[in-house]
Amino acid sequence: MEEHVRHLQIVFNVLRENELCVKREKCTFAQPKVQFLGHTISQGQIQMDSDKVEAIRDWEVPTKVPELRSFLGLANYYRRFILGYSDIAAPLTDLLKKNRAWEWNSSCQGAFDNLKAAIIKEPVLALPDFTKLFEVQTDVSDFAIGGVLMQEGHPIVFESRKLNDAERRYTVHEREMTAIVHCLRTWRHYLLGAHFIVKTDNVATSYFQSQKKLSPKQARWQDFLAKFDYSLEYKSGKANVVADALSRKAVLAALLSTTSCGVVDTIKEGMEHDPVAKQLLDLARKGKTQKFWEEDGLLYTTGKRVYVPRWKNLRRLLIKEGHDTTWAGHPG
Repeated sequence: MEEHVRHLQIVFNVLRENELCVKREKCTFAQPKVQFLGHTISQGQIQMDSDKVEAIRDWEVPTKVPELRSFLGLANYYRRFILGYSDIAAPLTDLLKKNRAWEWNSSCQGAFDNLKAAIIKEPVLALPDFTKLFEVQTDVSDFAIGGVLMQEGHPIVFESRKLNDAERRYTVHEREMTAIVHCLRTWRHYLLGAHFIVKTDNVATSYFQSQKKLSPKQARWQDFLAKFDYSLEYKSGKANVVADALSRKAVLAALLSTTSCGVVDTIKEGMEHDPVAKQLLDLARKGKTQKFWEEDGLLYTTGKRVYVPRWKNLRRLLIKEGHDTTWAGHPG
């Protein structure tokens, strides 16, 4: 309560200095919970307004573009709460493209259901504390970039977006820098004027500040980043779990949707029949290799790639699925 009174005094002083007035009937003080612009704020946390969540829960499947645009308008307002929003909503936003024929397929229905489910869970974010250190975690995939702003391990806000055609041709290092620049630009109102940490799982990116030879594009990035007081730190992919989930989600979801038998279960079964895979798993579990690590029963290697065991025709099957499915961009 004492802190609340101090904050009120600061506000009143600013109002007085600028000769501004407020209407007493429209003011509330010392409230444990308040509703503000579609959000519920209480005890250092922020949530979505429960009425808006109910509206999303009851939203019927869109049958035309204006209906979809209305749904996405409300969902997009709460994107800061949703891990990998851009990836989840991609099939829906694609329907809004100019000259795109309306075709509500299984991908659209899945995206609609997943987006509703993500909102209905009513995730809770922490409110920023400007006396504490901010931490930015970023990661990229071939299709998207993602990031999370955190304090003491608690997420403040999520951010993600799809890469455009030109950005998809960037090197891994350039995509990592694109993610950092995008997140810092998005969160500059939190970060300007204070020291913070940027964590990346790309070793080359962690040396960007000391890089001597820069392309024109990299020079523009460096000029922008010079506005901030930050430190770049390397964090291995297996430790960068939150941000990795943002960019891996699209790739993994697409892969899992391509087969009815379950790719993950098939890979895990194949691991039991591949002597090399079993040996690598053993080394990873004992911490005797830095090139491989185990995550959810799968074996990952550098570049965030899943090790596919040599078993039956599994590798050939996955190559075929990756080439022929619609999401891969190689129809036929």
